[in-house]
Amino acid sequence: MLQRIQTVYLLISAGISAGLIFVFHLWTNASDVLVFVKDNNLYLGLFLASAFLSLVSIFRYKNRKSQFVLGRLNIILNFILLGLFVYQSLNLSGEADVSEKGIGILLPIFSIVFLVLANKAIKKDEDLVKSVDRLR
Repeated sequence: MLQRIQTVYLLISAGISAGLIFVFHLWTNASDVLVFVKDNNLYLGLFLASAFLSLVSIFRYKNRKSQFVLGRLNIILNFILLGLFVYQSLNLSGEADVSEKGIGILLPIFSIVFLVLANKAIKKDEDLVKSVDRLR
């Protein structure tokens, strides 16, 4: 059912992954140029894949186990994104490429928080259905 709380969490996560990446910059390079996600195809693809997984998970509401698995895969994908951002910002020496970090680097963290909340709600629904089945 689409009116459950996990749907709201998954929609927020999809909005963060697909919408906010065009609003917030990732970092400012040494020549004071803002670098957005759309400037790097790898980051853009991973963010859009995360948004797609969230949207697919919303419409898998009849099969809560696959919805839960898709949520976990999405969390792993966001951790990979976060790892790439940390690697990018820490690997470079001095002020070579990344001069000032932007809030766009934190977007996977916000997405992970909402995905964890969605998975918690999905697990709660699954436990409720199992407890009702035991009573029959």
